[in-house]
Order: sequence, then structure tokens, then C-alpha cells
Amino acid sequence: MMALKLITPPASEPVSLDEAKAYLRIDTSDEDAIISGLITVAREYCESFQNRAYLTQTWELSFDDFPDMPIRLPRPPLVSVESVKVIDSTGEETVLDPSDYIVDTDSEPGRIAFAQGKCWPSVELRPVNAVKIRYTAGYGDSNKVPQSVKQAMLIYIAHRYENPDSDDVPDVVRTLLWPERVVPV
Repeated sequence: MMALKLITPPASEPVSLDEAKAYLRIDTSDEDAIISGLITVAREYCESFQNRAYLTQTWELSFDDFPDMPIRLPRPPLVSVESVKVIDSTGEETVLDPSDYIVDTDSEPGRIAFAQGKCWPSVELRPVNAVKIRYTAGYGDSNKVPQSVKQAMLIYIAHRYENPDSDDVPDVVRTLLWPERVVPV
């Protein structure tokens, strides 16, 4: 089994409060808290739909057993791999040396593979979450996030602002996001 967990969320949003307010044609601060919440909800929806990470964030991918290499890391674009840990049946952690594996940030999604002649250690694994890969993903800062994503977010924000009880998503949002959607790993 595989599990994916967000460790460190992005420190900011791809769309600023000022950008959202300008799009909504709002010039007071009365609704700032509501609009800020909608910005976060819009990013989370868009990231989930595209299976991507927009701004820098840290993820941990866990496996119950040794996975086959290469391992595709969800939520591209991959920036770096912080660690690969193996936890044995006694709870002892072994951190693989970074020279034991190759990080491929050119592929999408990014992946890791063993270096020539390297393999998983010979240990009995604990029953769950025995292999953990921690990595950083995202485009970096907001000016590197594709404009189509920002536009989809603004449309989503406006729709939710104008229709707070609606649970539908305008088709144009998915249309803007679809070309860069990643098939889930």
C-alpha cells in the first residue's frame, strides 16, 4: 500500500488577496477573510484536480513494502528528494545515502531510481509505512505558476464568492486545468 502526506504546506498562495479582490472588483477590506479562505480553497481544488504542487511544499510518500524502482513521486514538479528511509521490524530507521539513488527532476512526475549496483537493504520491514520518501515539490514562487492555473483559480474564487452555497465547479475551470493535468501516480 502507498500513502501520501503533506508535511509542509506552501507558505503563500499563487493568487494574492489583492489580485483576487481586483478580479472580484472589491475595494474594501470587509471581506478579506472570506476571500483569503476562497483563495486557499481554490488552490487546493486546482492542485487536487491537476495532481500538482504549485508553490514549494514538502510531501512524504510511504510504502508498506519495498516498491519497485524507479518510483514516480506524486505532485510534480519535483524539486528535490530530502530523504529515503527504511524502517525495520524493530522500528530502527536506516536513511539511504543520497549516492545510493538518482533523483530525476526532468521527468514528470519526477522519480528516483537506484544508482548502478545499489538496491534496498536486506532487512525485515515493519508491517506498515516501512519505506518513507520525503521530497520537495512545486514551481517555486507565484510568478512561476502557469497563468492558466491563476485564471482558473480566479474564476473558481469568483464563482464561490457569488454562489457560496453552490458545490459545482464551472466547466471553464477544468478546461483551463486539463492540459497540464497529471494522471495520478
